[in-house]
Amino acid sequence: MTKISATLFVAIGLLATAGCAKKRPAVLPPAPGQTVDPNAGTGGTGGTGTGTNGVVPGSRADFQQSVASDTINFGLDQYDIDATARQILDSQAQWLTRYPNVRVTIEGHADERGTREYNLALGDRRANAASSYLATRGISPSRITTISYGKERPLALGSDEAAWAQNRRAVTVVLQ
Repeated sequence: MTKISATLFVAIGLLATAGCAKKRPAVLPPAPGQTVDPNAGTGGTGGTGTGTNGVVPGSRADFQQSVASDTINFGLDQYDIDATARQILDSQAQWLTRYPNVRVTIEGHADERGTREYNLALGDRRANAASSYLATRGISPSRITTISYGKERPLALGSDEAAWAQNRRAVTVVLQ
């Protein structure tokens, strides 16, 4: 009887453990440096009003084609908006003004130096600095979300100043 009870307890334990297994999410986020085609799997634009080169006005592709850049860069341990970043953000603000229903996420990033916690906080300050600048240019803060990836999603791999400079950034992503 005790052997049967022991076997039963082991079986129940295995079932309970199996029920706690983590399930893979249905949609995984893109890998670092990977771009996502907003029309993938939809058969293109479906004949809706397209702009030049088949780009839908107000889309992610239109944003990337119309603005100076979707990325601003920062100095080491910095999160202030310099003159170059202001020009880029001004072009983004003009585009966002044209499309008042478009929402964006600003991603803050850091280079690999420093602790994970420090880089997450620095990425957050960078994303919030860009968000605040866009808000001062008339973009409603309710249209902007921010997220920090810290050093988790490097654009450039390497442990030199050239790679680190590319990874100290804030990226504006149009949500669709």
